[in-house]
Amino acid sequence: MDNRISITDLKAKKKLGERIVMMTCYDYPAARILEDAGVDILFIGDTLGMVVLGYDTTIPVTMDEMLHHTKAVVRGSSRAHVLADMPFMSYQASSEEALRNAGRLLKEGGAQSVKLEGGVRVADTVRFIVEAGIPVMGHIGLTPQSINQLGGYKVQGKTPATAVRLVNDAAALEQAGAYAVVLECVPAQLARTISERLTIPTIGIGAGPHCDGQVQVFHDLLGLFDSFVPRHAKRYTKLGAEIARAVRAYAAEVREGTFPTEKESFMLDKAVFSETARIA
Repeated sequence: MDNRISITDLKAKKKLGERIVMMTCYDYPAARILEDAGVDILFIGDTLGMVVLGYDTTIPVTMDEMLHHTKAVVRGSSRAHVLADMPFMSYQASSEEALRNAGRLLKEGGAQSVKLEGGVRVADTVRFIVEAGIPVMGHIGLTPQSINQLGGYKVQGKTPATAVRLVNDAAALEQAGAYAVVLECVPAQLARTISERLTIPTIGIGAGPHCDGQVQVFHDLLGLFDSFVPRHAKRYTKLGAEIARAVRAYAAEVREGTFPTEKESFMLDKAVFSETARIA
């Protein structure tokens, strides 16, 4: 019997006033750690392209890469809801292609739902996927797959016209059957308005404290990178520095000959060793 958190559970949290905890997750050990820590949604975001695979943007990420990482997260978890991102050009060409790719993330990857970017313009595609029995989370505001069109990673909805557009986008996604919506880099007042108008949960990232849940990138939260920290991210530890310290200590011991010691070595029984030495 599947005991994972369902979309029904997630929607109920909004009605009960319980905040949803969502984090990006890209592999088996991270899935085990995050689930044990009580994270509700393990999100295999296409951010893996940047923080795991070293791409400059999320755009190069492929379906095969998403499937590879989704399978690992599923194997590392048993309770959390597993949400998989639909990468660039896996859903834009047609609703039929979007459905096939969403189906792969559930059937082959083992995810329980998928996420795609866009509002009004993708509403028909969202409806098509949902009607086929696949739960969909929407994503509006800063949509990284449209970075070339947006002209950079900028806060969205800062003018009356763009704010109204985001409100309409959120409403269109709810009407199309999305079970939740990510609001990325949206002014806090606007995110609050959208959250209050929707009956489905909003998940914020750089959208203030009034969303129904929050999502953060694993590597940002744990301080694994020093080169860039987004304004919306909070470092809860500096794990990158701790890892470097541990590796430097290991390297020093190897070079000094103090690792491994007898404690980390396997030994032959003395009689066996003597017999071996005699034969050799």
